[in-house]
Amino acid sequence: MKNNDNSNFNGYEVNGNGRLPHQDLIAFQVCKELLLAIKAADIRDTKLRDEAIEAAKAACINCCEGAGAASWGNKRRAYSIARGEASEAAGCVDIAAALDSIRPGAEIEIFRIAARAIALLTKLSRH
Repeated sequence: MKNNDNSNFNGYEVNGNGRLPHQDLIAFQVCKELLLAIKAADIRDTKLRDEAIEAAKAACINCCEGAGAASWGNKRRAYSIARGEASEAAGCVDIAAALDSIRPGAEIEIFRIAARAIALLTKLSRH
């Protein structure tokens, strides 16, 4: 069966606009912004850079899981995990800044993005 209208991928209904559920989730967009900001921050400490990037990726992935979950309990669990991962990513950046191992001033923008992600995910995890 061939479907050309992009509203259904192999039987999976999307949001009526041809997009997957996580693509319309503001928290996912902000977590993705956090990931890209961390990558652009040029953290020189390889362990902290790897930890920050992995935590930010996990925040994104858990947003996707939450958006696609069928039950509110599973959604809350995934968003709660994403919140913890975003916090971990910001913590790694904080440590890198304390060690002068990051592009000067990069942490300020990262903290702004992380705070927004954490606030959004806090609301989603308590919904």
